Amino acid sequence: MGIAAPKLITRGVPVANTPFSDCPSGAEVLIQCLEREGVEYIFGLSGGAAIPIFDALVDSTIKLILVRHEQGATHMADGYARATGKPGVVLVTSGPGATNTVTGMLTAQMDSAPVVVIAGQTLSSNLGKDAFQEADVTGITYPVVKHSTLVRDPEAIPRIVREAFHLATTGRPGPVLIDVPKDVSEAPCTASLEAEVDLPGYTVPGHAESASLDAAAALIRRSRRPVLYVGHGAVIANAGKAVMTLAEKLRAPLVNTLLGKGATDETHPLHLGMLGMHGTAYANKAVDACDLILSIGARWDDRITGKVDEFCVDAMKIHIDVDASEFNKVLRPDVCLLGDARLTVEDLIPRVEALDTDEWLSVCTAWRQRFPLKYPKKGGLRAQHVLDRLDSLTEGNAIITSDVGQHQMWAAQFCRTRSNRHWITSGGAGTMGFGFPSAIGAQFAHPDKEVWAVVGDGGFQMTLCELATAAVHEVGVKVLIINNNYLGMVRQWQQLFWENRLSGVDLEGNPDFVKLAEAYGVKGIRIRRPGDVDRKLQEARDHDGPVVVVAEVAKEDNVFPMIPAGAPISNMIIEPPKERMEKPSGST
Repeated sequence: MGIAAPKLITRGVPVANTPFSDCPSGAEVLIQCLEREGVEYIFGLSGGAAIPIFDALVDSTIKLILVRHEQGATHMADGYARATGKPGVVLVTSGPGATNTVTGMLTAQMDSAPVVVIAGQTLSSNLGKDAFQEADVTGITYPVVKHSTLVRDPEAIPRIVREAFHLATTGRPGPVLIDVPKDVSEAPCTASLEAEVDLPGYTVPGHAESASLDAAAALIRRSRRPVLYVGHGAVIANAGKAVMTLAEKLRAPLVNTLLGKGATDETHPLHLGMLGMHGTAYANKAVDACDLILSIGARWDDRITGKVDEFCVDAMKIHIDVDASEFNKVLRPDVCLLGDARLTVEDLIPRVEALDTDEWLSVCTAWRQRFPLKYPKKGGLRAQHVLDRLDSLTEGNAIITSDVGQHQMWAAQFCRTRSNRHWITSGGAGTMGFGFPSAIGAQFAHPDKEVWAVVGDGGFQMTLCELATAAVHEVGVKVLIINNNYLGMVRQWQQLFWENRLSGVDLEGNPDFVKLAEAYGVKGIRIRRPGDVDRKLQEARDHDGPVVVVAEVAKEDNVFPMIPAGAPISNMIIEPPKERMEKPSGST
């Protein structure tokens, strides 16, 4: 009797003696494809169904950043993506590992961030049988991604990866999910890495149509009170230089959305700052009084328009967007320009001439002087003061990420952004817990830049476990906790519109954040007095590693200006009201 031939071993996985026994596995090919895409980091958390892919990473040039929660991984990838314009990559296991990324994918989808999430999946033969840690991840994520794919054939991996990165980064960017069953990642793969994209019907707009450009230019020539309304699309397209050239040629003031911060320098004399629910009073007054508003990569969000049928009623409206589905969705512009924001603005510039805006600019200057951003100078430490000083000390050169809430609005108001991709926050989804992990991702993207995460005591506790990630990798991110022991924005609404019937907002039981940081091996600093702000912020800046700065601020400050949800701009509240206000109807 002869001796049976031994099974060949490929990367620790027994395979039968077949012509493909010496071929790389699907997992190995997947990692090779990521390397070809220029991936530097993968943010992930391992698990059984993804073991073959994590195993293939051992010999890769890609650095694995092991996180403490999959939501944190997705926000880190998002922060990396927004800070660079390159896709951030996530690797997780099946079931809850994959579903824990859904909030991060929703955040990226709402804010058009290029993120590629790779999830392990149970064996193909187990699909639909409620196997251990099985979840229909493609089905679950369809509404919150740009594209979602379940890989059935290892030979398709190079094409699927190439398509994922193409979809994530072109046109209107967004998250893409690749779900990989374990048997597919273990199986041999003979496909060439030189895969071609096969996406019938998918086109990427570039230059807008000439006729539409001429129509827009004709409207602009009629304007005497123009406003350029700059959104996140201008950030994504790196359109800032072209936008500023257009503004200076027209002599037109600019405003930006929350996510449009940094597309153009907010310290420029023509810049009126952020508009909308908590925008500057002078930006909102300019929008309310303009005779033409040109939207550049902005989607007429409800936080901007308020009561739509009273928004810029008498103004001509022009909308530039790379996503045709945004046209006529909220309101009906006079001209829609489908195209890349930078290319479209560049094509528009030679078609227009300087406008007679002397009187208009004088009015805007008067509004700026009459309604400046301000805050009380007495009554303890104020969040606005801390953020105002952070802006001064960093001279606007730091990358600032924020969480969601009052601190987010104060940071947007007082931390004026000078450079593109230096402001990162969750806009459309309003995701608490986003600020800190996104700052880690931004710091990995730019290790030589100063990165600050401005967070609230509520949101920070949702992803604070990533202090371990920051400590292990000695990431130099600085965390500024605006600690008022409340879910402050909800408390503000309850105070203003719900007769101060506080419910579910008191964060009694908060930890000592300085001791918590030290428990993770991270430097902790506390600020209690206004006189200590500069010194302690500078102490954090001088420290090489991660730092948590806890600012113990006034508990019941409110953010102003404020336009109540669903109300017209004319209802803007500039100072604390002296009378009880009516509840906003039909909006949040």
